[in-house]
Amino acid sequence: MKTTLDINDQLLADAKSLAAQQRTSLTRLIEEGLQLRLRAQATPRRGKLRLPVFKGRGGMVVGVDPLSNKAMLAALGDDA
Repeated sequence: MKTTLDINDQLLADAKSLAAQQRTSLTRLIEEGLQLRLRAQATPRRGKLRLPVFKGRGGMVVGVDPLSNKAMLAALGDDA
């Protein structure tokens, strides 16, 4: 099917250049772009993202205040 589009001159020039580099037609390049965009639109979004939680042993070193950046940096010592 033929249609007429108004496309930004620089965008069209870039698209023609890319099509030439990839040895394909401008039509094919535009079709691929539309397909990618439509597929992305059709992909359902996931629900709320769940962050992993470490449930192992251990914890803070005795005497380090977890609410103090200064204390936390001091506890790191040379590892900071």
